[in-house]
Amino acid sequence: MLHDKTIAFLGAGSMAEAMISGLVKSEKIPAHKIIATNRSNQERLSALEAKYGIKGIKLDSLQFDQIDVFILAMKPKDVDIALDNLKLHINSNQLILSVLAGITTTYLEQNLHNGQQVVRVMPNTSSTIGESATAISPGHETSDEQLIFTQELLGCIGEVYTIEEKDMDIFTGLAGSGPAYFYYLMEHMEKEGAKAGFDIETTRQIIAQTIVGAAKMIQENDVTPTVLRENVTSPNGTTAAGLHALDENGGGKAISKAVEHAAQRSKEISEQIQESLLVSSK
Repeated sequence: MLHDKTIAFLGAGSMAEAMISGLVKSEKIPAHKIIATNRSNQERLSALEAKYGIKGIKLDSLQFDQIDVFILAMKPKDVDIALDNLKLHINSNQLILSVLAGITTTYLEQNLHNGQQVVRVMPNTSSTIGESATAISPGHETSDEQLIFTQELLGCIGEVYTIEEKDMDIFTGLAGSGPAYFYYLMEHMEKEGAKAGFDIETTRQIIAQTIVGAAKMIQENDVTPTVLRENVTSPNGTTAAGLHALDENGGGKAISKAVEHAAQRSKEISEQIQESLLVSSK
């Protein structure tokens, strides 16, 4: 099913590259069936072409009628220009996936053809290695067949979760921004290893494997994080001492606030973008 599809990224920034990397590494889609486009940066397109074996094409050279899936990956402020151009060249059966923050499926549908197949997508940067946690929210006109196809396609870059569009902000707080929280944690753990005289590269690998192991314990066992935490915490032991220090220094509250604030900022950005688009359309 995937092998026969041609996919075009409209926009060739960091998120587009992360998804391209994951798609190519999955080997479920031939690299030559993936196209990256932008309006003017040929150097960027050539770099992606050389690195991944895909096609890098200027937007004005794209054969729109040959594309099965368009992935909107430009800057949100450029979405109106992109939609105007798309509407001139595509039909309602061609699938539109949007990774644009703050742009709703309703907005996309209103600015494309009646019955346009649209799905909003929120991957994270772990797409690069095929380990993204990706949320999708279908538009009102999206068929079950296209939704299943979208799940299969994005399954090439990680795990896919179909959610209601109103939950995109909290998903952003949890998964979109989530990798950065773990990198931040790792930075601080690395520093402690270095203070104790551990080689920094060895320390980094130890921490990474510890996180991988903890994640797999969640994925492969039907138990809650609370139960797993309690299972490794002996009274008056080393883990209890570490957890006590986390509580004493606001570790739990800090994690909760990180998710809360990222989700709130996602909502604010969405509102700002919607206001900006409304003004520009007048």
